[in-house]
Amino acid sequence: MASNSSSNSDSQAGNSKQDGGDRKPLPFEPTRRKSADKPAKRSPAPTPSPSVTSSAKPTTPSKAKQPGAKTRQSALAAAGIPDVVSNRMLRRMAIFCGVPTAMGVSSLFVSYFLVTQGVQLPHVAVLLVSLGLFGLGVLGLTYGALSASWEDEAGSLLGVPEFRLNFGRMVQTWRSAKDSTN
Repeated sequence: MASNSSSNSDSQAGNSKQDGGDRKPLPFEPTRRKSADKPAKRSPAPTPSPSVTSSAKPTTPSKAKQPGAKTRQSALAAAGIPDVVSNRMLRRMAIFCGVPTAMGVSSLFVSYFLVTQGVQLPHVAVLLVSLGLFGLGVLGLTYGALSASWEDEAGSLLGVPEFRLNFGRMVQTWRSAKDSTN
């Protein structure tokens, strides 16, 4: 059992044996920086003091006049989440969050209907049921985002393997960020 869990953690981290340990980064995955590649801190540029006698508005450079504005925007668009992956995440989040949340709202209406019909319901029971369903909806948001395949091809129906892989990637990123700050 212990060897099975260690092989699962290897595949979760993206270091599976089939691709030789070197996995291809996702299109929207940030690039890793080494500590030697960190840019030196720049001192802020001195701001010119506004003229007291001048009543004209200060001029700000427009985006059209900036030489690298178009390339910056295209670079940001290329680094974003692809539309196919984003739509897949939204569908899963709507299902895994929407269903429990709708059930939480409907539980309030059902309990009101039962109380008006003379059924004695403890207030705590109504609170706990609705709170549990709303909490399940919040967890569904996270599961919906992490259970979607982050690759171009679609994953499984419930997304359990994708959840394990994506959760492993997220934990690995957290650990590397924590290590880089120390």
